[in-house]
Amino acid sequence: MTKRDGLLALLVVIAWGINFVVIKVGLHNMPPLVLAGLRFVLVAFPAIFFVARPNIPLRLLLGYGLTISFGQFAFLFCAIKYGMPAGLASLVLQAQAFFTIVLGAFAFGERLQGKQLVGISLAVFGVLVLIEGSLGDQQVTLLGFMLTLCAALCWACGNIFNKKIMQLPQQPAILSLVVWSALIPIAPFFAASALLDGPEAIASSLREVDLVTLLSLCYLAFIASIVGYGIWGALLGRYETWRVAPLSLLVPVVGMASAALLLGERMSVIQLLGALLIMAGLYINVFGIRLRRRAAMRRG
Repeated sequence: MTKRDGLLALLVVIAWGINFVVIKVGLHNMPPLVLAGLRFVLVAFPAIFFVARPNIPLRLLLGYGLTISFGQFAFLFCAIKYGMPAGLASLVLQAQAFFTIVLGAFAFGERLQGKQLVGISLAVFGVLVLIEGSLGDQQVTLLGFMLTLCAALCWACGNIFNKKIMQLPQQPAILSLVVWSALIPIAPFFAASALLDGPEAIASSLREVDLVTLLSLCYLAFIASIVGYGIWGALLGRYETWRVAPLSLLVPVVGMASAALLLGERMSVIQLLGALLIMAGLYINVFGIRLRRRAAMRRG
């Protein structure tokens, strides 16, 4: 990877890590599902008039939009609204990697490797430690924690649809998929908010929208979504997956660091232990086999 592309990848990781802090800030004056809906309005418009529609079956586009866009962010925004610290959310959301592995085994008949079983076991133990350490923490609610896990599961379901889309004879451009799939969750977000918050709460939040909320929306839509996914997709197109994908392990590091610096969030010793176990599980899942190969080469 060139220095220029390495820097671009790092910038995307930083943007995605700070994304969780921006969500927390944006929710100060707006219901979570309204904020999420407006995010996708800005992702879709006006870009939809300049980006060609992806040539994929409607069922796959709907499945992708309702899982990775609506499901993931509906649960994530509500989780952060109802007691999940932004930094911790950036870490727990990475459970999507393990949900994806398990779902892939059922959807595509993929066999789980030893490193994946070890990584999943370690990460599950880390989640249990996090839950135990968070139950007595007034800053963390069990509801917020479970909603974040639901968001991770939805992201994993979206990954399955994404793989089905990328297995088509003619693969769509990543940016095209991001922009057009953004149309799908808009109506569900506002309908769900109308049921949970009420029409008056929606109207009030739109009337009283402030500059902080608008800047948060611009960041979420243009920086984190369009620019972030656009660059990431281009890098995946230019390099092997193993060169690019592991860099996403830095997202929760940036997320927790930025939440500590900008929001003053702190983790207890037990929560930090759980976080380290999850990160170790992610690391083994990505690099475990490579470490075994290096050890075998040294013995040889």
